[in-house]
Amino acid sequence: MSVMTRRTLLGAIATSPLWLNTSAFAQTSTLKLSHQFPGGTVNEGDFRDRLCRMFAAEAEKRSKGSLKFEIYPGSSLMKTNSQFSAMRKGALDMSLVPLSYAGGEVPEVNIGLMPGLVTSYEQGYGWKNADVGKELNRILLEKGIVLISWIWQAGGVASRTKPIVDPEDARGMKVRGGSREMDLMLKAAGAAVVTLPSNEIYAAMQTGAMDAALTSSTSLISFRLEEVSKALTTGRGGAYWFMFEPLMMSKVVFDKLTKEQQAIIMSVGGELESFARKAAMADDQAVAAVYQKVGAKVVDLTPAVVKKWQNIARTSVWKDYADKNANCAKLLALAEKTL
Repeated sequence: MSVMTRRTLLGAIATSPLWLNTSAFAQTSTLKLSHQFPGGTVNEGDFRDRLCRMFAAEAEKRSKGSLKFEIYPGSSLMKTNSQFSAMRKGALDMSLVPLSYAGGEVPEVNIGLMPGLVTSYEQGYGWKNADVGKELNRILLEKGIVLISWIWQAGGVASRTKPIVDPEDARGMKVRGGSREMDLMLKAAGAAVVTLPSNEIYAAMQTGAMDAALTSSTSLISFRLEEVSKALTTGRGGAYWFMFEPLMMSKVVFDKLTKEQQAIIMSVGGELESFARKAAMADDQAVAAVYQKVGAKVVDLTPAVVKKWQNIARTSVWKDYADKNANCAKLLALAEKTL
């Protein structure tokens, strides 16, 4: 076929009524979704992995197969701390990852694990439609990230020795906080901090490189930390450790999808937030039973103790964060309005 004939044919196809009536989902997109948590199924396992699988199944169904997903649990596609940066560049399509892990790259996101700033699920989920959530969403879009599902998790402390309850209990211990800000508060309480992602906690505690770790209730279960712990401080009665761990998507990738596909992704993501909230709260309760079963000492926090940690954070970490830049100062001020 000559070049002219081929061009004529392609032009005719492109302008034909048949082409114009083609479904908005004609182009199939297969998206890679990465996370650091243990893999399972839609019905069993770490709820964050389950949420990813539920999201993929429902989005594929609603898009009539034009959206397909490949899920990579356990950081099997790329290292945990590389995921946020990869999404910004369009090198990774989606990830469910603690937002604060990217704090070294984008200081503003450390508000996602700011000690004492969020002390309940109601308050955390209220951020989405509050001014603080709108501002955080704006900043992330500017950085190339689209928030798909808002997910908050309370956390506790697993310890190889004594339980960490009051701030003075942390003095002299090697503790993993989970974010730069959490680490600063722990330092203010006299602890030595250890920095690593949650999927590396087990090995560090097993070898004694770390005495205790703050992480979500779900991770305290999923990473089998009860096997290397003798004490657990839960987040079920209240917590100063609330982590924002959203399902996110690369804006570069999102912008290439059709409007219909974008709408489906945002709709399904929003609908799964109620599942995430219920699952996280259930794990706050379940984690105590898991640790009690192996003979670990399990304790809860009182409102008075949460206030002690919050006071340390307010006078040190919150100020440090606000001094970073104008965006951080604005986010903190808006977040404090939700307290």
